[in-house]
Amino acid sequence: MTSPAADPTAPATVPIPPPAPGPRRITGAVWVALGIVYVVWGSTYLGIRIAVETMPPFLSAGTRFVTAGLILAGIIAWRQGPAALRVTPRELASTVVVGLLLILGGNGLVVLAETSIPSGLAALLIAVVPAWVVILKAAYGARPTLGGVGGVLLGLAGLAVLTLPGLSGDVKIGGVLLVLAGTLCWAVGSFSSSRVPMPGNPFTASAYEMVAGGLAGLCVGLVRGEQHGLDLAGISTRSWVALAYLIVFGSLIAFTAYAWLLQAAPISLVATYAYVNPVVAVALGALVLNEALTWPIVLGGAIVVGGVCLIVSTERRG
Repeated sequence: MTSPAADPTAPATVPIPPPAPGPRRITGAVWVALGIVYVVWGSTYLGIRIAVETMPPFLSAGTRFVTAGLILAGIIAWRQGPAALRVTPRELASTVVVGLLLILGGNGLVVLAETSIPSGLAALLIAVVPAWVVILKAAYGARPTLGGVGGVLLGLAGLAVLTLPGLSGDVKIGGVLLVLAGTLCWAVGSFSSSRVPMPGNPFTASAYEMVAGGLAGLCVGLVRGEQHGLDLAGISTRSWVALAYLIVFGSLIAFTAYAWLLQAAPISLVATYAYVNPVVAVALGALVLNEALTWPIVLGGAIVVGGVCLIVSTERRG
């Protein structure tokens, strides 16, 4: 990890651009943070799949984010002082809502889905996120560009191909639908975070979001009865290792980088991680878990990855 844009131990050095009208400037720090989100989040689908082999979905996801959020809050207080964690009531309310959308809805539903569908397929289905973002922007009066529309159409075409395993019965359609619901929650949370009062320090916002979403995940897990019959001794070593990886890399590093990107880069550019993550996820799923590379996954994946070029080039011109 070489960039302060994704280093939670050095929040004071993060180049947070001041609010300004017009397009946001895409800096080198943005590309570094985006690269971290691309690669690390691509690997988290494998981590989630391994964790839920012997861990309950919502309790494991809730534990992941509460732990990561508290650690991040401690680092912020240590590096910048407790005052850095102070937020207004409106800012706190905003971070809680965004955290519920991103962590409980977006991540939680994907974790639940991965108990029944392959990690690579789950990652590929996330490709619908940029489509939701463009639709949300259009609903708020932003006219989509031709390149953006083209990228979304490619993504949706690939998504249609990727749903074939569920429709044919090769995988559980319920898992597919859970991921799609999660993408809508994630898109709404990402879109809203740049339009509601948030803490000026994106790392502070990230900490509150993770704790809020994680606590909600624990509550959902308890309501679902995931604690019944839970035997900690029965959890495999690889599931514990996967959970630790998700806490440190998936949450502390990548989610924090993502939270910074939401304030520092165009939202449609940030959303392009959804096209790159699947490439990493599918490769790791095939190599580590021997997940099958069927023709819908290969073809659909190729189509959705192609859409990123149109969206990225459009944002750079903007």
